[in-house]
Amino acid sequence: MTDLPGRRPSRATEPPPSLRERIDNLRHLGRLLAQIWRTSKALTAASIGLRLVASVMPIAMLYVSKLLIDEVVRLTGITAPGPAFADWWAAGALTTALVWLGVEMGLVLFSDLLSRITGLVDSVLAELHSNTVSVELMAHAARLDLVHFESAEYQDKLERARQQAAGRNALLSQMFGQAQDIITVATLAAGLFIYAPWLILLLPLSFVPAVWGEARFNTLAYMMSRWRTPERRELAYIRHIGASAETAKEIKLFGLGGFLIERFKTLAQAIFLDNRRIALQRSFWGALFSAISTLTYYGAYGFIVWRTIIGDFSIGDLAFLSGSFLRLNGLFQKLLLGFTQIAGQSMYLDDLFSFFEIEPSIVSPVSPKPFPEPIRQGIVFEDVGFRYPDTETWALRHLNFTLAAGETLALVGENGAGKTTIVKLLTRLYDPDEGRITVDGIDLRDFSVADIHAHIGVIFQDFIRYSLSARDNISVGRIEAQQDMGRIETAAEQSLADAVITRLPLGYEQQLGRLFNKGRDLSGGEWQKVAIARAYMREAGLIILDEPTAALDAKAEAEVFSRFKGLASGKTAVIISHRFSTVRMADRILVMEDGAILEAGSHAELLALRGRYAELFELQAAGYR
Repeated sequence: MTDLPGRRPSRATEPPPSLRERIDNLRHLGRLLAQIWRTSKALTAASIGLRLVASVMPIAMLYVSKLLIDEVVRLTGITAPGPAFADWWAAGALTTALVWLGVEMGLVLFSDLLSRITGLVDSVLAELHSNTVSVELMAHAARLDLVHFESAEYQDKLERARQQAAGRNALLSQMFGQAQDIITVATLAAGLFIYAPWLILLLPLSFVPAVWGEARFNTLAYMMSRWRTPERRELAYIRHIGASAETAKEIKLFGLGGFLIERFKTLAQAIFLDNRRIALQRSFWGALFSAISTLTYYGAYGFIVWRTIIGDFSIGDLAFLSGSFLRLNGLFQKLLLGFTQIAGQSMYLDDLFSFFEIEPSIVSPVSPKPFPEPIRQGIVFEDVGFRYPDTETWALRHLNFTLAAGETLALVGENGAGKTTIVKLLTRLYDPDEGRITVDGIDLRDFSVADIHAHIGVIFQDFIRYSLSARDNISVGRIEAQQDMGRIETAAEQSLADAVITRLPLGYEQQLGRLFNKGRDLSGGEWQKVAIARAYMREAGLIILDEPTAALDAKAEAEVFSRFKGLASGKTAVIISHRFSTVRMADRILVMEDGAILEAGSHAELLALRGRYAELFELQAAGYR
């Protein structure tokens, strides 16, 4: 199979983890246990306590069964008190046998009850733990920098972490089950050692090969999962765009269904072939190792039978020893296989906890200064230079300009000129590599990141269309005020979204989007008005609108900006737009090219300059004519 364009080769060159690395990964088990304990102390303690009791049930049932069998054998050797059951009962000969029978039945019933209660506790605890991990994952992701979300390597880590957040619940029961099995093994081994200590020496022969095979295939499965993360993300992406409301029109009109299906099948087939190869190898070697285990058991069993025949052991001893050896063989194998599986799972845990170890570089200072409210002097870019990570090209270089307090500044220029990069630096989604940005003379890095964001209202061109109510779609602009309907309605009125919302069947409570039942979708321009309402909802001293009217018609755009000019009076504002009908209302315009300021001035001044701005304005005006 040839690799698809843009894909990494199907055979990764990343080596499997070494033994030392696998041992190091076991440290994550302690973090997992701490996480489980934080989830619910009561349920964790209950699960441990129930397993402690359950761990001694096998030896107890085996020993009671031995006593019952020995009693039955004894009764077969005595003179019968009579032919009927009543005769035996009246003579009291059955008392001991019935007692042991009742005890064994009680132990079986109690063991079953323990198992069911333990399963219930574990399932509830696993559900709670899954929710806890998901919440912690979202909380940590919210702390990270924008650079992480724009990195493919980070997206691979996030995808693996998401999978492990939902897929490690079985490990919880497995670890607790291992502890239970260790105690059971200790009790069974003690009983076996008393009768036939040499039988314990045969146990390693029965389980060591299987354990080795399991450890090897666990590692192979993990590495295959890790190598295939980019392909799995691409599969999820194709699955999404192939069956979503957002892409349905274009998929149909361009006839992309067949193309996407073939691409999905090619990727899925490659992953399937790798998984099938590992599964076939695992089945073959598993069958071979299982046969070795079976032969070992029956060799020991045959010897116990011989010792019973020559009178060294009673029939009850035979049942006890054979049952103990069989259970020990199974438990030892299960125990060591469990350890290898847990070791394998710990490699997956490394995907989860290594994500939690990623730390943001955009952090607040220890003693932050308060953000100016209102801004009195202005914002200054002093010789600012910035390169995006892993790139050699400067997005901005030697950038100097001042945004005065209360001024509306427009940024124009071709795509890639650096306009949105300025916004990212101004909102401290990134820090400059050179120079600094100041607000009222204070370096932006001296403020708390949360404080900066709290005082800036930003609407990007690619704003989110939340599948929430209209009320919530606006209130996300200042989420702590989501119950303030007066503020929400005022923001909607200011952005002209109120006319859109009043036409909806449920008004502000109407679910927007088509993702959920009874949702109502909006046009692009209507969504844009809702998004602009978020900026007004924020009531921030600095408003930034990145292509805020791209989806609006000319009349709606004129209305929005006529309203904006009045509402932004006294506030500092930045507007990015390709429409000169929008930017001409700004107090000052910066024309950007290749990360530097090419021209600066008012609309009239730039037209009089007859430079790049005037050229672009004439081209756009000619298009309208």
